[in-house]
Amino acid sequence: MKKSLLFVFAFLVSISLVFSQEEYYFPGETFKNNVPSPSDFLGYEIGEWHTRYDLIVKYFEKLDELSPMAELIVIGQSHELRPKVILTISNESNMNSLEEIRLKQVQLADPRAEMPDISEMPSIIHLGYGVHGNEPSSAEAAMLTAYWLLASESDLAKNLLDNAVVHIDPTLNPDGRDRHSLWANSNKGFPPVADPADREHNEAWPRGRTNHYWFDLNRDWLPLAHPETQSKVEWYHEWYPNVTTDFHEMGTNSTYFFEPTKPYGSENPVVPRKNYDDINVRFAKYFEKYMNEIKSLYWTKEVFDNSYPGYGSTYPDIQGGLGLVFETASSRGHVQESQRGEITFAFTIRNHVVNSLATMEAALDNREYMNEYLREFFDTALSEARSSSVKNYLFGDQYDPNRNVLFVKFLMDHQIEVYENTADKTVGGVEYKAGQSWIVPTEQPQYRMVRTMFEYVGEFADSVFYDASAWTMAAAYGMPFAENGGGSRGELVESIDFESHAFPEGDAYAYLIDWSDYYAPKFLYHAQKEGIHVEQVNRPFTSETHEGPVDFPAGTLMIPMGFQQKSNEEVLASLEKVARETHQKVYATNTGLNLKGIDLGSNLVGALEMPKVLMPVGNGVSSYDAGAIWYLTDNQLGMPITKVDTDALGRINLFDYNTVILPAGNYSGLSDRFVEHFKDWVSRGGTVISIGSASLWLQREGITKEKPVEIEDLPDDPKELPFADRRNFEGAKAVGGSIYMAELDLTHPIAYGYQRNTLPVYRNTSIFIQPSQNKYLTPVRYADEPYLGGYISDTNLERLKESSSIIISPSGGGRVIHFFDNPVFRGTWFGTNKLLFNAIFFGNQMD
Repeated sequence: MKKSLLFVFAFLVSISLVFSQEEYYFPGETFKNNVPSPSDFLGYEIGEWHTRYDLIVKYFEKLDELSPMAELIVIGQSHELRPKVILTISNESNMNSLEEIRLKQVQLADPRAEMPDISEMPSIIHLGYGVHGNEPSSAEAAMLTAYWLLASESDLAKNLLDNAVVHIDPTLNPDGRDRHSLWANSNKGFPPVADPADREHNEAWPRGRTNHYWFDLNRDWLPLAHPETQSKVEWYHEWYPNVTTDFHEMGTNSTYFFEPTKPYGSENPVVPRKNYDDINVRFAKYFEKYMNEIKSLYWTKEVFDNSYPGYGSTYPDIQGGLGLVFETASSRGHVQESQRGEITFAFTIRNHVVNSLATMEAALDNREYMNEYLREFFDTALSEARSSSVKNYLFGDQYDPNRNVLFVKFLMDHQIEVYENTADKTVGGVEYKAGQSWIVPTEQPQYRMVRTMFEYVGEFADSVFYDASAWTMAAAYGMPFAENGGGSRGELVESIDFESHAFPEGDAYAYLIDWSDYYAPKFLYHAQKEGIHVEQVNRPFTSETHEGPVDFPAGTLMIPMGFQQKSNEEVLASLEKVARETHQKVYATNTGLNLKGIDLGSNLVGALEMPKVLMPVGNGVSSYDAGAIWYLTDNQLGMPITKVDTDALGRINLFDYNTVILPAGNYSGLSDRFVEHFKDWVSRGGTVISIGSASLWLQREGITKEKPVEIEDLPDDPKELPFADRRNFEGAKAVGGSIYMAELDLTHPIAYGYQRNTLPVYRNTSIFIQPSQNKYLTPVRYADEPYLGGYISDTNLERLKESSSIIISPSGGGRVIHFFDNPVFRGTWFGTNKLLFNAIFFGNQMD
């Protein structure tokens, strides 16, 4: 009896909470009683807890089950196998004609197709939430918005169901969201603690912002490094939404931001002015109205970036839609003190709910206008292409077939048309071979994305950047390319895959693998893992192989069959398997006497040690850099590395490892005892790979003794400026992300596998170190005129010209390999990844 009374009491409390919640989020609204609210389903008010991602999905599944106006689909999954879902909502008639509506929208986005009748076409609205896992209010708003659409009795809801198709993505980053939700819920007090110093408001490293590999998915719409964004962009191109939202959180002491963003300085150079000058202004009036109604403070135009194409609010702008970024003050937990009083989780959610509704109303009112703009966007893309002096791009790397495949696939994922090149062509001293190079015509609907991939941006309306100021993806892939390269255009590439190679038959003296291919390092690791003894030939040579004479560069792998611990049959079976899995061509030779160059038994040929890598992570370490390194070793090498929290390093015996990677960060908190152990390990032969600012710690500890570039600020740096100018002036001194041409010493092991002595590199640090005093140990330095694209001040460019990209610093019997440019930026700098791989596999040869 007592249990029954308690149950009834809890039920009545639940009803009252639901009522008060609906009044808070949707004052004055009435709702159908056949659709459960989120609080009905979850058993608590929205804002009372951080809802786990699986419960969000289950709520959407319930809406799909109960309403013929809702359909939930799974478009992919996260690294941790959480489903990526889209909930589509419209009236029954539209839902029954969903594929027809989708095909018409795709037709509208194709300027070469017949123009459909837009008068009856619905508005396609994509409400995207939760790309940053520890900005959790938007995913809660997603549930409330879905509920409102299906249950509200309002005229606006009915009109939206009749005249729009609304796609709701509750969380682009499920893994990060659950990491943060667990933290916030586990550390919640009863009552909740508003003190900003409380543990609830201060997540442990790496925090929930990023995905499984600590990657910021709001930068991944362009590089497409991760499955969450890969599936999202694939879905996006199936629909070409008219409007796409991107909801975020910012500092607790802020208010609310909606677009327009900062005029000119934060706008993308390929997006038509109409997007910024007209459409953004139209929509902003709706956000203003809705925020005024709830009397919530807001601001516009000051900061936030729409220039980098990889944002969820910028990519749609380059696809004929409108991308919109929103930022609310964050409670970073359930309630937190701010300069305006306590900010509650519910308050942050409500801000995003009202702007979700405002976005839908604006899209509905501008339905035909936005559909006309979608066609106009792609029409003008073709006309701009016709008037451009650049008619095509020719690209391809004859030495690295698998990197070619990766880049062609990447372009096709962005719906860029790629054609085969059927004739040999030499442009700018670079050979583009038929069958190993491709042509991208500029006159195609995705002309603006073609520019994004191949153009270097060098003119800027501002000198302070929220993020990267350069994003030329052909440079990121290290891909040789030429404007107007000509060539003979063949067939449109419909699909492309990695080449399969027949394994040589019969017995052999040795097997040879050219290190030039991107996946050669993966082959090496897995061959070693299989117990195969592998050596490296450190000079170029020509060998008589089963396919006749073949020229091999320095760095070529050699498997001598006379020095294997396994039987010939076991070695051959393993070799064939690993070669097939890593898409490598294996050459057989029956002699160690080469036709040219050194022989296979030369003293310049040596055994390769299998890497055993440790990487510190945790407080002080850049989670972005550490995550990118982890992602690459996992996904491109299939090689595990040991990640050790900085607080636990004192318990580690470094002599169990031969390589330590130090991501950018501040290591000053390491104990004196560990530092002494580290110095001893390095001096006894250890290899340290240092990224960016980690080198400064090595300098302070006396492990390395390199010298900074000393160039004073140029005369245009005034002695006095107004206080209000400080942010812009000092911010302009940062190197936030730009691209430079480096020159490689192709004889050095760091450059093994590269066939050209120039390579675009990416820099996002203002650390400038002079070349090594040892003339042999600066294997990567900058060209005389290194600038390719992105913002850099005149003073910093002069410093850069006097500095080095990579230095090797001997330290006792060991060495430090300094990377002052970022070889792993956002996981897709395939052109420079291999520099890091070379450091991992050949580090002990580099000094």
